[in-house]
Amino acid sequence: MSAQVGDLAPTFELPHRPGETTDLSDHLGREKVVLLFIPLAFSPVCTTELGTVRDAWEGWADLDASVFAISVDSPFVTAHFRDIEDFPFPVLSDFNKDVSRTYGVLAEDLAGLKGVAKRSVFVIGGDGRIAYAWVSEDAGVEPDYDAVRAAVAAAG
Repeated sequence: MSAQVGDLAPTFELPHRPGETTDLSDHLGREKVVLLFIPLAFSPVCTTELGTVRDAWEGWADLDASVFAISVDSPFVTAHFRDIEDFPFPVLSDFNKDVSRTYGVLAEDLAGLKGVAKRSVFVIGGDGRIAYAWVSEDAGVEPDYDAVRAAVAAAG
């Protein structure tokens, strides 16, 4: 079962580069947070999804929320993905799949891929509670970006 609207967001610490980590608890209670779980770095739909956020970054930045992408790829891959694609937000490595499992988005089989995160979005309000949750069973479907931005704007 995935994390649900109203739940306290599970905290975690994940690498965004080899030897450098991001701790979600540093952000909870201080600001809104958007978590974008993607199946795999460099895959076409994942690159398009994160590129869509990057290309509209000014509108996202105006929402006063921290944005983090999360992939089961290694920190070497996620750092390279961020650098190559020039994302203005970290791409975190959930290589051991603990966070994907905790949020309930680890796929047993997603389009023939086993053990990747389902494409998912969680918006966490300034109170540390999940204000919006979207989990797709179809790896080819992108989130509704307008709905996500509206959820961030409405989150307390």
